[in-house]
Amino acid sequence: MESEPDMRELALLAVVAVLLIVVVSYAAPKLKVAAPVLLVLVGMACSRLPGAPELFVEPDLILVVVLPPILYAAAVNMPVVDFRRDLRPIGALSVVLVVVSAFGTGLLIWWLIPELGFATAVALGAVISPPDAVAATSIGKRLGLPPRLVTILEGEGLVNDATALVLLRTAVAAIAGTVSFWGALGDFAYAVVVGIAVGAVIGVVSVWARSRIRNQPVLTTAISFVVPFLAFIPAEEAHASGVIAVVAAGLITGHQSAKRFTAHDRISERTNWRTIQLLLENGVFLLMGFEITAVVADVRNSGEGVWSAVGIGLLATLTLIVLRAVFVVPLIAALRRQQRGAGERTDRIEAALDGLTARGPRPGTRKRYSAVTRVLRRRHADAAYFASEGLGWRGGGVLAWSGMRGVVTVAAAQSLPTDVPHRAELVLIAFTVAIVTLVVQGGTLPALIKLLGIQGTDAEHERRELARLATEIHTAAQALVENPALRRENGKPFDEAILGKSRRRTVATAEMIDKLLTERDDPDSPLQQRRELQRLLIDAMQNALLDARAGGTYSSHTLERAQHLIDTEAARFTA
Repeated sequence: MESEPDMRELALLAVVAVLLIVVVSYAAPKLKVAAPVLLVLVGMACSRLPGAPELFVEPDLILVVVLPPILYAAAVNMPVVDFRRDLRPIGALSVVLVVVSAFGTGLLIWWLIPELGFATAVALGAVISPPDAVAATSIGKRLGLPPRLVTILEGEGLVNDATALVLLRTAVAAIAGTVSFWGALGDFAYAVVVGIAVGAVIGVVSVWARSRIRNQPVLTTAISFVVPFLAFIPAEEAHASGVIAVVAAGLITGHQSAKRFTAHDRISERTNWRTIQLLLENGVFLLMGFEITAVVADVRNSGEGVWSAVGIGLLATLTLIVLRAVFVVPLIAALRRQQRGAGERTDRIEAALDGLTARGPRPGTRKRYSAVTRVLRRRHADAAYFASEGLGWRGGGVLAWSGMRGVVTVAAAQSLPTDVPHRAELVLIAFTVAIVTLVVQGGTLPALIKLLGIQGTDAEHERRELARLATEIHTAAQALVENPALRRENGKPFDEAILGKSRRRTVATAEMIDKLLTERDDPDSPLQQRRELQRLLIDAMQNALLDARAGGTYSSHTLERAQHLIDTEAARFTA
């Protein structure tokens, strides 16, 4: 048996892992395969290389150190409005389906391995029940799945881990005979409610603290890095769901960022967390493939049959696929009914809004009038969304086939108590489910999407919607500069020449946005030529700055400020 790697070897492995993740993530779109699928296969191949070390990563390292930032990175980029609108299908998939899958596969495993006991079998069922949305959404976004379908998959991936981990905790307690049905139900409700409360508090407080720190992006980034753990650890210490706490904190942070953070902070937030998400998620998939050799060796050393465990894993995989497909049928039927009823609701709400607007507010009820109008407009927008963003049977086919397992399955399997009978075999069963679903379902999902002919949002509709929004933004900006009551912070009026220049610039910006919408697909349009020329000018400025840096005649502080100005200008034209 290979000896455990020392710190230098671990550091070298980490460097190689990052390089592999970058190479595979770059190559995967060109090969038209999801990066997680390729990384699992690359990890399996690397584990077979001569001299490859035997790795064992503590499951707590993944569940406590890796999982919170992964979930936070996904939650902070999830639009809260879309999450709220699709909360019902997300809840059905991430709670009801996970419980059904856990007990369904648990019964199968208990029947195949009776000496395990029902509670242990359900514990393994909880391990293999939550799908990981990473592979599905990476494929879906690349191939242009409808945004609503992507939202449901991402939302399911955010919440189902909490259901599975709470169910696993309950099942492990049941192995020792210390839990009842009503006790389990109460524990689940407590875990969800307290988890949401903790996450909400941390989200609100962290956003407030970061919004108070101005022009110091390094400090706000440092706070951002610890927010997932500030939410996860207290919730877990209170025996609630740390996963739910992290998701709640991320959703609040993402929703409040447009109002409370500066543009620079938002750009840094997106870049930093996308980088963290890329490395951590894909790192776990690479590790999953690499660890399979050690998992197989553990089964052999325990005297149990490797192929029998793989066979049970394949049966469990088939059961999970069937259960998900059966569950999706009534879910899609309900969504179709919702779409049919949404059109009628849209007309009724629109009529109520017209009547309310025509009548106007009564004396002394302006605040109530504004609140009612705001609620009706939001309901109208929701109904219009449901009417236009339907999810048909072809989308249901993609939803049913998007059941790839990943991060939580790998970590939770290895967190099973060491005194559980057939533990090594159970871990191999879980790994089999994860790898087979990733390779088979993840590998064939692009072909299924193309076969079903699913398309995303209509490009012309998206262009018109963007043009309408741009008009509203321009109108608000124009109204500000035309307002005669406009004053500086010290109460003095702005210089008329500056106001005139600002008005002309506002009009020019609106014209540029309009041209961008109409000419963006024409490579020879004046707008595209100006953008291309601007990039050449920026390159020329950058080369001149490099020459000045090489000459050594300017101070490093001056060079740094010049570089910042050029970078700002470049970002404005390459966004």
